[in-house]
Amino acid sequence: MVIIVKIPEIREYVIEKLEYIFNPRSVAVIGASRTPGKIGHEVVKNLLEGGYKGKIYPINPKAEEILGLKCYPNIKEVPDEVDLAVVVVPAPIVKQVIKDCAEKKVKGIVVITSGFSEVGNREEEDEIVKICREHQIPLIGPNVVGVLANKSKLNASFAPDLPYAGKIALISQSGALIIGLIGWTWLHRVGLSTVVSIGNKADVDFSELIIYFAEKDPATNCAAIYMEGTDAGREFVEACRRAAKKLPIVVLKAGFSKRGELATMSHTGSMAGSARIYGAAFKQAYVIQAKNLEDLYDRALALSLQPPLKNDLVLVITNGGGAGVLATDAAEKYGIPLQDTPKDLAEALKKYMPPFGSTKNPVDLTGMANEAWYYGAVTEALKHPEVGGVVVIYCHTAITEPMKIAEKIAEAGKVAKEMNKPLIACMIGGEEVEKASNWLKEQGIPSYPIPDRAMSAMGALREYGRILERIGYEK
Repeated sequence: MVIIVKIPEIREYVIEKLEYIFNPRSVAVIGASRTPGKIGHEVVKNLLEGGYKGKIYPINPKAEEILGLKCYPNIKEVPDEVDLAVVVVPAPIVKQVIKDCAEKKVKGIVVITSGFSEVGNREEEDEIVKICREHQIPLIGPNVVGVLANKSKLNASFAPDLPYAGKIALISQSGALIIGLIGWTWLHRVGLSTVVSIGNKADVDFSELIIYFAEKDPATNCAAIYMEGTDAGREFVEACRRAAKKLPIVVLKAGFSKRGELATMSHTGSMAGSARIYGAAFKQAYVIQAKNLEDLYDRALALSLQPPLKNDLVLVITNGGGAGVLATDAAEKYGIPLQDTPKDLAEALKKYMPPFGSTKNPVDLTGMANEAWYYGAVTEALKHPEVGGVVVIYCHTAITEPMKIAEKIAEAGKVAKEMNKPLIACMIGGEEVEKASNWLKEQGIPSYPIPDRAMSAMGALREYGRILERIGYEK
């Protein structure tokens, strides 16, 4: 029986060769099918429809062509070099396919096929990993949806679409979750650079992916991770610490309950472990935690678009007192309790509110606030030397147009960029407000529908700021 240590160490050859998986010049789909609805057909179709510009080689011994592309009976028959092989054949055939890929000198492999350690078939999984490691071929999977990369228009998966483009790399042990979340990225304008389904993570684990995105991929500003468990805790901590100066890392850890741990074992064959152990490891690894899926996206969005919060003075500017109270409570919950507005700033802010407005923190411009007042107050706060960052909250009123407010917030975002300070928006209202909020995200300003989510995002930026302080790094 072959026993493979999951990740023997962080391997530099894997980090180097991951580029062939996410930015390949050619892709072979081994197990390509002529039948619509089959995974082998959908992967080829998705490569074509996603706009991938490299060469595509369907591998099927019983077909001459699929979707207008010439088929080959075996990957060894392909006349050109193959950077990436996507494997969708049944589990009993995978081992031979991996041997063929090694002989062909394929540079990276993604095994979509399931039926390995997640169902107790560890020995077969270990054997395919052994072949890949002997030939220094990184393998992602098995039991995955595939990989998607916006920079190369690569949809090497059976997810229906590429995600909305942005600067977050999503690494997930759950494939089905990825498929659902891709639709969410378009609905809420949460931009992803790359999506990696790692499934059983038999070979490539979180650690090497984290370092790749930190050191080799300028298109990525933040890593968001859905984790059920890892068998390589030491390597994970080492990778996160190595990456921390360049890449904030947000993790949603699942499987803490007793039933959740059992579900994790049957899903990807991973050991889940206790919240206390993982929490301590995350702190040591400079990892920022998320409390749920929504929070994972919220925090990653802010970290991908805004600089870290370098001090604890966050100013909240709103046109609604109730929203300000909710933001105050949330600020304390997320480790950035609100402080008094500096006296000279409070005096300056009186220009942007009626006499009955409040210059305390939160700053209440009142329901009379127009876009000019918003712009003036936000930019005044951003320029103040004591203020670390600003959360601006807008509640829809009959006297304001949400898009005009959003346009002025985006304009203030240019000042925030000059000052290297984070600016977070919260826009509360209906369909018209949501449209303006999504537009803001397209301009690089994270925007959220409720104060709690906005303050969680700013809290994540402060967490990353504190991480950089701990490691003595200025970003």
